[in-house]
Amino acid sequence: MLEKDSAALVESIVDVLEDRLRVRLSQCDPKPLGLATGRTMQPIYTALVSRLQAWPTSELERLVEGWLSFNLDEYVGLSESDSESFAAYMTHLLARPLKLTSDQVRIPNGRSKDPQKEAALYKTQLLDCGGLSIQLLGIGVNGHLGFNEPPCNPNCHCRVVNLSESTRKQNAYSFQNNHNLVPKDAITLGLQEILSAEEIHLIVTGSAKSSVLYSLFSERAGEMLPASWLRQHKNLYIWADNLAFSKVKTQLT
Repeated sequence: MLEKDSAALVESIVDVLEDRLRVRLSQCDPKPLGLATGRTMQPIYTALVSRLQAWPTSELERLVEGWLSFNLDEYVGLSESDSESFAAYMTHLLARPLKLTSDQVRIPNGRSKDPQKEAALYKTQLLDCGGLSIQLLGIGVNGHLGFNEPPCNPNCHCRVVNLSESTRKQNAYSFQNNHNLVPKDAITLGLQEILSAEEIHLIVTGSAKSSVLYSLFSERAGEMLPASWLRQHKNLYIWADNLAFSKVKTQLT
């Protein structure tokens, strides 16, 4: 789907998310939501919370009571007490406004003494809950999903990964614009867990993502572009604003 600008795109995405969340109210035991972080997701969570807070009180209470989500990733060495962590991000934008507990908005424990063991535990917890229903995704400039850096095959599970230089530079905005302050390692759900979601929504905004979005459409699926494996998913939605879609549009015309 293409929208004229990112603001219109956000509203369209939230329309769909609101609809999916209403469906969850009628399900006896819905699978967990898969959530992402980053600048792309920030306006989406802000708009979604605003929409949900306008629901009738009884419906919102039922939604909150049954809420369960798993985030994609967390930096090794950071926790909610660190403002740069994804745990702090989710608390600020989603958990606190909706009064969700940490057990409802699950995130890998970046402060674990054994990150590899934490990754294995996080994977098991997700599987025990039935896997993911809807997965929200952004995309890195090098094609990474979550923190699945290239090269990456579709069978990779939740694990500890070493972050590439380009990813650390891309995420430096949360670390005083100094990529040297960005942790070098992270725990991430693997492509296996991501691709097992019932429904995937890839959200791409801004001109900086136009090249990688074009590659997603034009290149064969392969390890050097982790996002390319998404094309194998039977229920994939790609949302792009006009800036992100610009190179694809130019090459198609």
